[in-house]
Amino acid sequence: MTGLHTTVDTPDREGRPSPIRRSLETGRNLWRRLTSMSTALVLLFLLALAALPGAMLPQRSLNAQKVDQYIADRPTLGPVMDKIELFDVFASFWFTAIYVLLFVSLIGCLLPRLADHLRALRSEPVRAPRNLSRLPHHDLGTLHTSIDQATGQVRAALRGWRVVVRPENAATVSISAEKGYLREAGNLIFHFSLIGLLAAVALGRLFGYEGSVIVIADGGPGFCNTSPAVYDSFRAGNSTDGTGLEPFCVKVNDFTADYLDNGQAEMFTSNISYQTGEQIGASAWQDYRLRVNEPLRVGSARVYLTGHGYAPTFTVTFPDGQTRTETMQFRPDDATTFLSSGALRFDPPGGTYADPEERRKNQIAIEGLFAPTAYFNGTLLTSVFPDLLDPAVAVDIYRGDSGLDTGIPQSIFSLNSELINQGRLVKEDRVNLRPGESTALPDGTQVRFDGAEEFANLQVSHDPAQQWVLVFAITMMIGLLISLLIKRRRIWVRLRPGATEHETRIELGGLARTDHAGWGAEFTTISARLVTGSRDRPTP
Repeated sequence: MTGLHTTVDTPDREGRPSPIRRSLETGRNLWRRLTSMSTALVLLFLLALAALPGAMLPQRSLNAQKVDQYIADRPTLGPVMDKIELFDVFASFWFTAIYVLLFVSLIGCLLPRLADHLRALRSEPVRAPRNLSRLPHHDLGTLHTSIDQATGQVRAALRGWRVVVRPENAATVSISAEKGYLREAGNLIFHFSLIGLLAAVALGRLFGYEGSVIVIADGGPGFCNTSPAVYDSFRAGNSTDGTGLEPFCVKVNDFTADYLDNGQAEMFTSNISYQTGEQIGASAWQDYRLRVNEPLRVGSARVYLTGHGYAPTFTVTFPDGQTRTETMQFRPDDATTFLSSGALRFDPPGGTYADPEERRKNQIAIEGLFAPTAYFNGTLLTSVFPDLLDPAVAVDIYRGDSGLDTGIPQSIFSLNSELINQGRLVKEDRVNLRPGESTALPDGTQVRFDGAEEFANLQVSHDPAQQWVLVFAITMMIGLLISLLIKRRRIWVRLRPGATEHETRIELGGLARTDHAGWGAEFTTISARLVTGSRDRPTP
């Protein structure tokens, strides 16, 4: 016959708690520590501190090439920083850990406070203290009326307060009044909105995407938001695989930059055309004036104008008379004068060289500087103003294998130095050119600088939780204002029989739940309304 056995958590022989009990107590203490408001404040500070590297260091999700260059320039410190994910701050394990702990701490801290506040809303104001004269605000006097009429006068003076009348004995009545419950409600709104804001940001990162693309401002084909491959850089959320993007096409017709006399940019404006939905592929385009902080909204996506630069145009005429023309964006190296650097690669047209190997050895590559407003110090080129007033280039021209046929990704802003070091690319000329000027290579190839076009740097963002970020930010401000402006305070009134049947002794005491400058004036106003004219009223 078998019986039921019950395991009981009992102390050991020395009176110490069992391991299970000690583990439960340790877990309870850790939970209390984690869900305290002080811990939440520390975690919020740590979150702000942890975000600093994301603002100060290049991030791989935004500019992988800049991160690689940063690491290459610091061969000792760079790999260490990369290992601890300083170049992927917002996706790092330590940033995520702080983020999650802050969520848990805030929720664990606020839920008990919410329950306490709901209980306070249902409960009556507390009974009057025995000695009202010990309260921070106190007054007394005599009313020339009965206790019942005095009770009505007190209720009228405390209109808008939560009032409870309690008989203390056969002759004495106490009145408890409380006001300012919205202060704690505003505090809770602020903190729950903070949780909502953090959650909305996290959901936006999880289900959103962001891509950047450079588009020449010449009314050309532009780009279509159909695949991450059309972007120069693309960051997809953890739940975004690059498919199902909002379908639209954009082309940039022109770009205008307004500059101050010192070269500082005042405003960027670009006239663009776009197609959405069934319009894609048709001849109809919609026009839009795109400006900084005035994005184009297409469905759930937004197109921002984030920057600009210049794209020089070169024409190469090969010995057989065939030509190739290419316009390529240069990278602005100087944000003040827009002195830019870049590179172009030209493959000979078909038929120029019969042998594919010979054709590969006669590719033309150009690398150098572009100045929108040129100034030559001898043969050295610099720029003195960011606007396209007097453009010029200083370039090195190479012949040989430029790497176009290797299939290896190359930077659009510089040539592969290994190809130059190996002698596969040979420098043929170094020359300064203005628009329309050209130079001839030894084999008769002509290289002409045709001028430059402006390009616009567009950023496409999709954040499904952006509206909720705005909503929670607004409710945070509302909750903060409520918690700062509204005072939680209490007033007690005790009514006793006076010297005659038609006299009532009145005593008032006031207490603010939190220290608030200015609440004494409100108490004085209420007190004066009730006991003004009393001859035995004490001097404040």
